[in-house]
Amino acid sequence: MAKSRFIPDSGPDAPIFHDERSVEIDGVLLHLSQPVRESPEWVGQNDVLLQLLAAWARIDDKDQPLHPRLLGKPGVGKTTLATAAARRLDLPVYIFQATMDTRPEDLLVAPVLAPDGGVRYMASPVVSALLRGGALVLDEGNRMSEKSWASLAPLLDHRRYVESTIAGIKVPAHPDFRFVTTMNDDASTYEVPEYIHSRLMPQIYLDFPEEDEELAILETQVPFASGEVLGYVLGFLRRAHDLDLRYTARDGINVARYAMKILHRGEAEEAQEAVWRALELTVEVDELEDLQDEWDEPELE
Repeated sequence: MAKSRFIPDSGPDAPIFHDERSVEIDGVLLHLSQPVRESPEWVGQNDVLLQLLAAWARIDDKDQPLHPRLLGKPGVGKTTLATAAARRLDLPVYIFQATMDTRPEDLLVAPVLAPDGGVRYMASPVVSALLRGGALVLDEGNRMSEKSWASLAPLLDHRRYVESTIAGIKVPAHPDFRFVTTMNDDASTYEVPEYIHSRLMPQIYLDFPEEDEELAILETQVPFASGEVLGYVLGFLRRAHDLDLRYTARDGINVARYAMKILHRGEAEEAQEAVWRALELTVEVDELEDLQDEWDEPELE
């Protein structure tokens, strides 16, 4: 039998679950978002996985899980790490993609037109994770404005609830609820307000994986790629890291996939040529010139 993710009975005001897709709070019916069904396997860097699991641990009935933030360049695997930690704890995973346009109602409860012409209240992944005792991954949280962060303030301290002004309800967190936000290390972001910053602890930084780990990631994510193709892609990634370029394992995965498509279509005869063609459509021209220093460019027509 599946583990129950319902809020424990806490009196007459406790949420009432009609089924796995709807719950009633103070007479308001919420329609829940569904968790993520599949996620990539986490490979290597076991230390950061253990750090995240430690942050989420509860060591006493009076203890509360922490709300960590994962920092790193785009593509290093922050979201994958978060989902892997949730899977390790057997928690359903909910992901909310934050943007500069995210509003408080987007984060919590949004009204939509029902088929009968009335109003239907749709719970966001945040609220759905709260109610079902899941892990919420707030992706790219530093793209959100202060107004949106403010709506999460009571969730990220001892109160552990959110309030929806749209629906007029307070939503308590299930004891199993866990929160983590990812933040890209780039300039196109907002400054997180200090009163929120202090709630997002600890800070866990993801760097580029070691060479053997990066190869294992490529082999896991592109299992149909030849060893020769993966070898050239790995060489590109290691050289890019040495030059402090922005390319990560995610870029390597896409380069390997495209190179294999080129080979399959007969547009290149050898792995090196296929990978180079893929790189020409992936890497900036000036960066490609830097990479040529340690790459014998194939003769292309």
